[in-house]
Amino acid sequence: MKKIFTNLYNWVDERVDLSDIVKFMSKKYVPVHSHSIWYYFGGVSLFFFIIQVVTGILLLFYYKGSADLAYESIHFIMSKVEFGWLIRSIHAWSANLFVLAAFIHMFSVYFEKAYRKPREMTWITGMLMFFLALGFGFSGYLLPWNELAFFATKVGTDIAGVLPIIGEPIKIFLRGGEDVTGATLSRFFGFHVALFPGIFTVLLFIHLLLVQRQGMSEPLNEKVKKTMPFFPNFVLRDLLLWLVVLNLLAILAVFFPAELGIKADPLAPAPAGIKPEWYFLFMFQTLKYIPGYVLFIEGEILGIFLFGLAGILWVLVPFWDKKSEQGRQNKLVNYLGIFAVMFIIVMTIVGWLL
Repeated sequence: MKKIFTNLYNWVDERVDLSDIVKFMSKKYVPVHSHSIWYYFGGVSLFFFIIQVVTGILLLFYYKGSADLAYESIHFIMSKVEFGWLIRSIHAWSANLFVLAAFIHMFSVYFEKAYRKPREMTWITGMLMFFLALGFGFSGYLLPWNELAFFATKVGTDIAGVLPIIGEPIKIFLRGGEDVTGATLSRFFGFHVALFPGIFTVLLFIHLLLVQRQGMSEPLNEKVKKTMPFFPNFVLRDLLLWLVVLNLLAILAVFFPAELGIKADPLAPAPAGIKPEWYFLFMFQTLKYIPGYVLFIEGEILGIFLFGLAGILWVLVPFWDKKSEQGRQNKLVNYLGIFAVMFIIVMTIVGWLL
């Protein structure tokens, strides 16, 4: 086996000169310190994205993106296609774990101040990919065309529609019309399998290129005394964690398979307790607590405005956290990050329980 691998490597090396790439990777070093574990969540996020792409392609062989056939095609996949139920369960669970890993990676980068100069572009491309990951979740949730997904999408697009001036055009653009119909499903299907993956792939290439060029960020106020070679030491540790995560994903998919639910009926009343996916739950629950009017501003509009402003400030943190550029901790940034984490966790739990 070793001889086969060696011969294959030599054959490829003679044609594309892999030695330069290996030489470059062997010269890269990763800092080793008390927070080194957070480096791996970027790789875990990448792993879940790869799983999403592979399982998504397999599902595309049988899925039909129309209101008449979407639900039936998913039912066919789960009941007739060999291991179809498993592929769909892996796709569903990896979608949730992808967003979770992206959340952890984002906050670890934030608290480690890894966005500071010269890594501003790395942070921005990462945040754009994070928003796209949420877009993957929102667009993919409707594709089974079941009751919960239909009404959750209706509520989600209604929230976007309350924005003054631009809200109604955004809602019509997302829905492909005035209401959630088969046109909405076709539009979300295009977003989910073509537009978002294409943009995400470009951003991912830029993000990985920047990480490779700039190396791993070192923590503030902690002197790094040890390093490890990126290849093969760090890469092998990354692959080992991927193997552990793959086992976790398999256990979840087998013992807690994704359900299909009831087919969507646009004429039926909305079932009680409609909720979005967990990663939107904290925003959904917050909007429920805001009064109908705050002074002269409609509460829902105020909530969306505040979330939008918070998102913009979060993306632009490398440009207003000037202390990090000087190698000093900014306690305000840390407190804001802790508040954001606690707020998301608490409001998600409250929204889940109520």
